[in-house]
Amino acid sequence: MKRTNIILLVLLLTGPGIVLAIDGSDMIKATPVLKAQRTWIGQDIVYPKGQAEMSGVVIEMVPGGETGWHKHPVPSVGYVIEGQLEVHFKSGEVKKLNAGEAAAEAVNVWHNGVNVGEGPVKLVVFYVGTPNAKLTERESSE
Repeated sequence: MKRTNIILLVLLLTGPGIVLAIDGSDMIKATPVLKAQRTWIGQDIVYPKGQAEMSGVVIEMVPGGETGWHKHPVPSVGYVIEGQLEVHFKSGEVKKLNAGEAAAEAVNVWHNGVNVGEGPVKLVVFYVGTPNAKLTERESSE
């Protein structure tokens, strides 16, 4: 992963305070990618009760690949490193993310991610849950 992407991901998780701490340096450029109080479908972001545990996952999808219908019971932030991703919701709503864009993901709402580009999609998702909590629930095939 490129050094710039790592710096952006750290900034994404730590918020604007870190940007102010390094602002003005000739050696570092800090570009905020997300600051949100609501998910991208308008839900208030509420942290789980109990001991916090943060998790990060890099997800790679081939062209035309899909995540399958799933939902996240905890708050999460997705950042697209490479490619074009469409996220389809059961409501019929569709959201799009391109490389360099981030979103506070919907909580407890069924959605399916689709790689709509000609190349691979690579995204990193950070979850704020609790120890042993499920980060993703797949839709049952029943």
